[in-house]
Amino acid sequence: MTPPTVVCLMGPTAAGKTDLAIAMVDAFDMDIVSVDSAMVYRGMDIGTAKPDARTLARAPHRLIDICDPADPYSAGRFRDDALREIAMIQGAGRTPLLVGGTMLYYRALLGGIAELPASQAAVREPLLADLNAQGAPALHQRLAAIDPVAAARIHPNDPQRIVRGLEVHAISGRTLTDWQNDTPPGLGQPVLKIAVMPDDRAVLHERIARRFHQMLKEGLIDEVEALYRRGDLNPDLPSIRAVGYRQVWKYLAGEYDRETLIERGIIATRQLAKRQFTWLRSETDLHRMHNPTLNDIRPLLASQE
Repeated sequence: MTPPTVVCLMGPTAAGKTDLAIAMVDAFDMDIVSVDSAMVYRGMDIGTAKPDARTLARAPHRLIDICDPADPYSAGRFRDDALREIAMIQGAGRTPLLVGGTMLYYRALLGGIAELPASQAAVREPLLADLNAQGAPALHQRLAAIDPVAAARIHPNDPQRIVRGLEVHAISGRTLTDWQNDTPPGLGQPVLKIAVMPDDRAVLHERIARRFHQMLKEGLIDEVEALYRRGDLNPDLPSIRAVGYRQVWKYLAGEYDRETLIERGIIATRQLAKRQFTWLRSETDLHRMHNPTLNDIRPLLASQE
């Protein structure tokens, strides 16, 4: 392919992206860059469906196991890391194959996204206390006083975004609007976007449930318990908020029984898939396929030559 094209293989969780990606690596001169906000963390293998050692030996994945669960990873960090890996792969005369379902990461890389300050508990907790005492509309008025542009965009009953806007200003002295006006540029080179989008949602839901039960059999609870016992992690960290980990964490904390853990874990995964479908429907220049094979992929790659 001339110039080297970045290929993105997107899709909801449990859609079969990894198997197709491995086949593409075997068939074409491609190297995989993971686009998964949970696989970046070491010690989080079962609940993220991280490829096993044999698969990784066959098709190495860049940007997995790159940080500790106590170290919050962000879309901005992903953009910087992905740009570096893409340049290295292309420098070796191969094609980067970006694989995963974290749509915000794709958006940060392909279209650019502002890198906001990391959340700070000392700032966020008083704001959450104010939220509980005063309500979201009152905090929305505070946001409007410092950042009317963001406040006009954020609904008065959207507490998460309101609190984040106030938190960013308190930490940095700059408004959300100021940060977003400094958004870095997008990737700036040809991109081929392919999505694995199963047309039968019931079949996908069945696969999600089956996979969650399999994760439990493989030791998901033990994996999360090892994180739980470390003592330096908490449920507000991005790593522990990951689907599956958050539910097992609550089970270990005594908030859920095992039946509730299973029910909530499966529901949360289905909700994740629904959000991913929503993102994918809004993507432009996306080749949507129900169950693609290499025979479906080859013509798309040929069209990039």
